[in-house]
Amino acid sequence: MKFDAIVLGAGIVGVSVAVHLQRRGRTVALVDRKLPGSETSFGNAGLIQREGVYPYAFPRSARKLLLYARNRGADVRYHASAMPKLAPFLMRYWWHSQRQRHADIARVYATLIEHSVSEHRALAEVAGATGLLRRNGWIKIFRTPAMRDQELRTIEQWHREFGVSYEALDAAGLYALEPHLASGLIGALRYTDADSVSDPQALVRAYARYFESLGGRVFVGDADTLAPQWHVNTREGPVKARSVVVAMGPWSDRISSIFGYNLPLAVKRGYHMHYASDPCTQLSHPVLDAESGFMITPMARGIRLTTGVELGLRDSAKTPVQLAAVEPVARKLFPLGPRLDDEPWMGCRPCTPDMLPIIGPAPRRSGLWFAFGHAHHGLTLGPVTGRLLAEMMTGEETICDPTPFGVERFAL
Repeated sequence: MKFDAIVLGAGIVGVSVAVHLQRRGRTVALVDRKLPGSETSFGNAGLIQREGVYPYAFPRSARKLLLYARNRGADVRYHASAMPKLAPFLMRYWWHSQRQRHADIARVYATLIEHSVSEHRALAEVAGATGLLRRNGWIKIFRTPAMRDQELRTIEQWHREFGVSYEALDAAGLYALEPHLASGLIGALRYTDADSVSDPQALVRAYARYFESLGGRVFVGDADTLAPQWHVNTREGPVKARSVVVAMGPWSDRISSIFGYNLPLAVKRGYHMHYASDPCTQLSHPVLDAESGFMITPMARGIRLTTGVELGLRDSAKTPVQLAAVEPVARKLFPLGPRLDDEPWMGCRPCTPDMLPIIGPAPRRSGLWFAFGHAHHGLTLGPVTGRLLAEMMTGEETICDPTPFGVERFAL
């Protein structure tokens, strides 16, 4: 079975790459060990963050660092046993998070983020999936004036620099939008340019069905069998192509290292749980409780509670202590019903120390391409990444300058 390209990884990034290549006349085999959207793309808060121009930085203040060092925070926890291995990555992450360096990164990052919503909407339209997108933004709530004022200063800066739109809500405005939230909140920000998704896995699978309708093929296969130039084993037999794209999220370094690319990729682990909701109550927006470190999102399955960051090794056992810590707080914020999942879901966000994804060709290996490292914004940036990489692979004019996302920025 011969194709023009093999895409390894059927999450939102891999599916989007496959779609855009197929639309440009390439024959594409999409290969994954599971069905599309079954791994990291399954478990997230469902946000398409047009406002997310500043990627999530490492805390720099001494107060924050001391707080997190105690390892009791709701938003960030760590595995002490993993710290020796993660320390080099975290030091580089901390370095890139310095204020001016972070601002420089944001100017590059914004060239992708600005197309996030429009590229999703365009793809959802042709895939018949617009019903999965909500166009009413998302909300960050405030319990204290200090947090409110700090976040207002930040969003005003983002508005000046990047044109990010927002709505500042007082308590009355917040409860007009979300009347079933707990009393006592003093206000909120609504990020008006963002979209949200009622079922991220269903969205990825809708994009995958559209890919198949264009003539693309989806295979269950083993990426570890990849060999130049290029072939990989699947249940239906070996698949061959002139080019291969590694879009395997947190597992991408396993393949890149085989071919000599020792990239600084680490993971931020996260958890979610679904809850039934009272038919007499309604949640209309994703709601972030920034001071308590969790988000609740209305999903097709129920209300999804997602946690903050857990720093640990990708394949170590689940430790959902953050979920246990924030669930009582979430129940006070919104009337959650019983748990609907047998156990908490856990996923891993693939992260680079400079907070930028890796998108582009691999030097020294003809036909090898990378598309991974999107951290918290994999769902947000999937379609624009797919378009950018497909344009690069087919020699078209690109939607933005791909140079800052090249793998060459790391010492190889």
